[in-house]
Order: sequence, then C-alpha cells, then structure tokens
Amino acid sequence: MAAVVVGRTVYTYDDLIVGWPPLLGRWDPHLGPGTPAAVLVAAGVAAYGPAVAARLPWRALLPAAWGTALAWTWSLALIDGWERGVAGRLTTSQEYLSVVDRWHDVPATLRDFNGHILLHSPDNWPAHVAGHPPGATLTYVLLDRIGLGGGGWAGALTITVGATACVAVLVAVRALTGERLARRAAPFLALAPAAVWMGTSADGYFAAVAAWAVALLALAVTRRSPGWAAGSGLLFGLTCYLSYGLTLFAVIAAAVLVLGRRGVRARPVLLAALLAGAAVVPVAFTAAGFDWWEAYRLLVTRYYEGAAGVRPYAYWVWANLACTVLITGLATVAGLRRAGGVLLRRRAGDVRTGGERADGERAGEVRLAFLVAAGLLALLAADLSGMSKAETERIWLPFALWLLAACAFLTRPRGWLTAQAVLALLVNHLVATGW
Repeated sequence: MAAVVVGRTVYTYDDLIVGWPPLLGRWDPHLGPGTPAAVLVAAGVAAYGPAVAARLPWRALLPAAWGTALAWTWSLALIDGWERGVAGRLTTSQEYLSVVDRWHDVPATLRDFNGHILLHSPDNWPAHVAGHPPGATLTYVLLDRIGLGGGGWAGALTITVGATACVAVLVAVRALTGERLARRAAPFLALAPAAVWMGTSADGYFAAVAAWAVALLALAVTRRSPGWAAGSGLLFGLTCYLSYGLTLFAVIAAAVLVLGRRGVRARPVLLAALLAGAAVVPVAFTAAGFDWWEAYRLLVTRYYEGAAGVRPYAYWVWANLACTVLITGLATVAGLRRAGGVLLRRRAGDVRTGGERADGERAGEVRLAFLVAAGLLALLAADLSGMSKAETERIWLPFALWLLAACAFLTRPRGWLTAQAVLALLVNHLVATGW
C-alpha cells in the first residue's frame, strides 16, 4: 500500500514510467472468459488442495500440481481474452517475436548481436531482445522454424513450460528436506499469485528452466548421480543465456551444494559433471561468435540510456519488494517470517542437522528454511544492484518461486490459500498488467 500511495502522490508517471505503481500496468476493472474458470480453480484448490496433496501418491502429485498450475495460469491469462491475454503478449514491438524475421541466418545474427544492443546503434534491438542474451530470442526463433510461429504458439509454450516450475521446486524440496514439507508446499506453488505474470511473460519460461536446474542439482547431490549433475549444469548454462540476472541463481545452487555436501564429498565427480554440463551452452554460443561479457557491458549502457536512467533508485529499491509481495502473496510473507524463526532457533542450538535423526522433522524444516533464505538472498542482491528498477513482477518470477516454498511452514493452509487466490484474482481483474 505504501508503494502505491508514494508512487501516485510523490512521483509522476514521468518519474517512474509505470502506469499503476509499483506495477507496470493501468487501472482497468474488467471481467473476461477466464473469470469463471479462475474462480473455480481457486475455490477447488483452497478447499481441497491441502488434503489432496497430503494423500495422493507422490508420482501422482507431481502431474496433479502441474495440471493445477496450468489450469490456474491459463484461466488467469484468459481473463484478458485470447488475443490480449495470450496470443498478443509476445508480439508487441518490444517483445521477442517482433524480430523473428531478422534471424534468417542464426550464426550471422549471433555474431552481430552485440552491434544492435545500444539505443543509437543501427537497427537496435527492441527492449526485451536487447535486455537478454540471445538464448531468449532464439527459443522463439526455433519455435517458428519448426512451424509453430505466431503469438498463440509462443504463449502456449511459455505457459506450458512455465507451469512446470512448480513441479521442479517440489522435486528439489522433497530431495533436500523431505516429502512432508514438499506436500505442504504443493498447493501454494500451484496456486501462486505469480501466475498472473507467469502466463504472460517469457520470464515464466526462464523461471522453469532455472527451477529445473536447481531440481536436477538437488537430485544429483542426494542420489549421488553424475548424470543428474551434468543435466543440471546444462540447464544452468542455458539459464545464463536466457537472462543476465539469473546468474544470481549461483546463490541457490551453492545452498543446494551445502545441503548436499555429504553426497558431494562421497562423489567429487559430481562437481566435475556439473561444471562440464555448465560449459556446454556458453562454449556453443561463444563458438558461434556471441560475446556474453561484452553484451552485458553494452546492456548496462543501454539500460541507463532508457527508463532506468530516469526511474529513482530511492523508490524502487523498496517498491520492488512490494511487487514481490504481490507475486508471492501475504502467505509467503508469513512463511518467510516462520522460516526466519526456524533458522534463529537452529542458531540457538535447538536443532541438529548432521544427518542423524535427532529430530527429523525439525531438521527438514531447517534445511527448507536455509534453501528459502538462499532464494531471498539472491532476490535482495538483484534489488540492491539497481539493475531491476521496476517490472520486477515479471523479472523476479524465477526467484519468487523459491520464496513460495516457505508456505510449507504455515498452519491453517486453507485460509492462506484463499488469501493467495483473492489477491491474484483482484490484481488480474482490476489492473491491465503490462506483461
């Protein structure tokens, strides 16, 4: 609320360059064809989600969570209708599909990519293309090449892949902290307010790739599997070529390695496999002629040539966190507070986590709190960097998913799930979001 009041009274649109601070959007109360479905999904998950998540066999729970996340994301997107809510999202002048026709020769385009990042460069890339490594745009180029061109297919891919992110987080939480906590987190991940933006932004797709990188790493260290480690590294490498800011996922990866240090000590080859996998995508892009480091340097210049050069850091450094509350919900705020309490009790010596089952449930809680804290640390680093001034409701989706896992600590989950759903429905029906 403070971010809304200050944004609308202290600053002008020309200061913040967002229509409904702290969100990029405009006030636009509306209903749509997705409204009935969204309400039904929300009511069903709030009423039955915790019980179903507790009883379903694990192998059935994962596809159920994915299906629920799909239904929730699709219904929210269709509140704005097919064209505005799905098919038109990635086709605007600043989005990836607007440049697909410029990628006739992929190797040549990669070699020349950095020459079009700056605003004053000839045929400069649109904002989102310039603001990301070429792996992001190349995804949609390849989709077009296999005959699935246009905004409809791009939107469908983004929603379908993005919805798997909740499954990836569940896999990681189960591997690192135990099944009980993963089951408790499942309804909150499937009914996340973040779905308002997961279905309309390529960052939802990025979030899924990053989440699976962490999930495979969690499987690698707990099952001591070099194959999972190599797969994790491959996805981490791809993540860095989808978004520069997702290099901060190294913080979450480090937390996984700490939690799985016994497996790493037993099989040091896991680290070699991880690093080998992580090298594949960077080597491929570098060999094709794309210089990641030069591109990032040029992006920083481009960033401050545009809106970031105007938007005040003094507002966005805390208003960004208000956006995080909107995409994760008040339940996550309560969950984070409880996670902090778990870590403080651990520091006071209440819980032992050396692998012995002195108190297995509380040991799992400490491990989950540590994982969530790593996600929060990565998000705060992104905030303090100043490279995320506004639009974090979509940019921080990859980090937000790991904060949602903190909802496993909550009691009375039905009430909290209702609050999560109401928040998402209000935002989607009252504000025309920019993504």
